Amino acid sequence: MNNLTKEEEAGLAVLENLTSNVKQIQDEVLKEILTCDVNTEYLRSFLHGSSDKDLFKKNVPIGTYEDFKPYIERVASGESSEIISGRPITGFAQTSGTSGGKQKLIPLNNKYVENARFLSDLRYLVLSKHIEGHNEGKELRLLFHKPGFKTQSGLTASYATTHFKKSDYFVKSTSPSEIKFCPGTKQSLYCHLLCGLVMRDEVTRVSSGFASVLVQGITFLEKFWKEMCSNIRSGQLSDWITNLSCRDSVSKVLGGPNPMQPKIMERYHSTALA
Repeated sequence: MNNLTKEEEAGLAVLENLTSNVKQIQDEVLKEILTCDVNTEYLRSFLHGSSDKDLFKKNVPIGTYEDFKPYIERVASGESSEIISGRPITGFAQTSGTSGGKQKLIPLNNKYVENARFLSDLRYLVLSKHIEGHNEGKELRLLFHKPGFKTQSGLTASYATTHFKKSDYFVKSTSPSEIKFCPGTKQSLYCHLLCGLVMRDEVTRVSSGFASVLVQGITFLEKFWKEMCSNIRSGQLSDWITNLSCRDSVSKVLGGPNPMQPKIMERYHSTALA
C-alpha cells in the first residue's frame, strides 16, 4: 500500500463518507437540484414553486429524452437557460448515437465540469492508494476529441469528454493538447504514440477511456513502430502528418535528431518477439 499525503488521506475520507451515507447524500443532492431548478419552466408546471422532495416524487413523471427534447431545442435555438436549468447552460454534450440510433444534445453547465473533476480526483486517489507508483511520472492517455459545432444560440455542442478535457485538467500527460484535438484520428494516434516513445523513460502508465482504444493503440504501434523510430532518429515527423498544429507540437517533443534511442527500442522489440 502506498504512503499517502494528508491531502490524499482527506480525499479518501470524503469517498468513505459518500459511500457510507448513500441515502443522506442522495437526499442532499436531490434537495440541491430542486432548490436550484424549481422555478424552471419545466418543473414549475409540476411543483408550483415548491422544492419538497415528496411532492417531486409524486408529481414529476419519469421522462424520456423525447419529453425534454422540445425544451432543449428551444435553449439551443437561443432562448433562456431558465427553461430547464437554474444555472446558465454553457454548452451541450453530444451523444454518440449508438444506443438509440440518433445523436442527442444534453445541456451542460459549470456544475458538470466540477462534478467530473471531483470524480476524476477520487478515481486518482483510489488508484494511488492501491497501485504502487501510480502518481509518479507521466501518463500516456489516448484521447481523441472530435470538433463540435455551434448551435443557433452560440453555445458549442460536442462530446462530454471534450468539454471536460478542454479544462486542461490532464496536465501530466505526455501529449500536447494540439494532438488531442487533431481532426484526423490516425494522425492523432500516431502522434500520441510517438510522444510516448520519445518520453518512454518518464511514462509510468498508459490509459484510455475505452479498452478498445488501448487495443487499437497496441495494434497501431505494432504496425508503425519502425516509422516512429525513423522519426526519432532523424528528428523529423513523417510527411503524411499534415495537421500543422500536430506537426509543430510534436516537433518540439522530438527536439532534434536522436540516433541512439531507436536502436534501444529496436533491440527491445527483437527480444520481445523472440
